[in-house]
Amino acid sequence: MSDDNTTPPEIRTTASKLVYRNRWMSVREDSIVRPDGQPGIYGVVEKADFACIAAMHGGKIWLVEQYRYPVGRRFWELPQGSWEDKPDVDPLVLARAELQEETGLAASTMIHVARLFQAYGYSTQAFNLFLASDLTQGETDLDAEEQGLIARAFDIAEVQRMIVEGQIVDVTTVAAFGMLRLKGLV
Repeated sequence: MSDDNTTPPEIRTTASKLVYRNRWMSVREDSIVRPDGQPGIYGVVEKADFACIAAMHGGKIWLVEQYRYPVGRRFWELPQGSWEDKPDVDPLVLARAELQEETGLAASTMIHVARLFQAYGYSTQAFNLFLASDLTQGETDLDAEEQGLIARAFDIAEVQRMIVEGQIVDVTTVAAFGMLRLKGLV
């Protein structure tokens, strides 16, 4: 099998129906035929792509802590977000806006680090990771779902410790930090 995206699909879709839709996502159920001819179904969550931003200054990296309703707890994570009403927005525009919205920071320099899929076993959603630097502090502009969000800069070593000790468990943040480490950016 090839590593490029030109490999023909091994599973053929024979029908698709919308099961659920709200502002943030839709769920569809596809009837499929496997390579051996056996029928099956796939549930697919469709969500807008999002931006994840690693804002760094002076050996520190900014995290936000917010309440995550599906699991009923507050967590530290990198600033991140999407625009459900503008799914085709330029990723850089989205990253700049989300950084400002959640932290109040504006970055003079934004470097695209990677594009990764969130959970391609069941979802179409991907995210673009940006490294933000040359930061200027301004005001936040939080969404209703972000009430109580806290933004704070941490020493990079402290963030690494928080990941290793299981205090940071957001897969996007952990993957982003790993990618930044692998590329020598943190």
